[in-house]
Amino acid sequence: MPQLTLQLKRLGKKKVKQLPLTLKVIPKNLQELLVACVKNQVDAFNKKRQEVNVVGFLSPPEIQEQAQSGKVDFGDLANKDLAVEQDAIDNVLLAFKDGLFVVFVDGDEVASLDAPLQLTQDSVVAFIRMTFLVGTYW
Repeated sequence: MPQLTLQLKRLGKKKVKQLPLTLKVIPKNLQELLVACVKNQVDAFNKKRQEVNVVGFLSPPEIQEQAQSGKVDFGDLANKDLAVEQDAIDNVLLAFKDGLFVVFVDGDEVASLDAPLQLTQDSVVAFIRMTFLVGTYW
């Protein structure tokens, strides 16, 4: 199974989140890549919602690790609603068409959903979320 590295970025932020992504098949175009990413994340999201957290305390190393990120919690989830895969796929395709994020594969922007992709084991896929300025300028 092919494994890629995903980079998640936001404009104006220096922090880059790196995620490994294991795919069942190599996507031929950007739309197939986006659908595969969404399916992977929906599965992970739904599994987390269905897990039962039986440990009611944090160990000192867990507290230290969470303190580094700025938030210490027990991991309890108030919202147990599951994500609907097709809704998530429709949302990501619409968000791409609306320009809410851009995609780079190995440093090259992919501007079309039907653009063919040449992905390898070493490929790095970067998703950059665009932010919009709000307010008025005088």
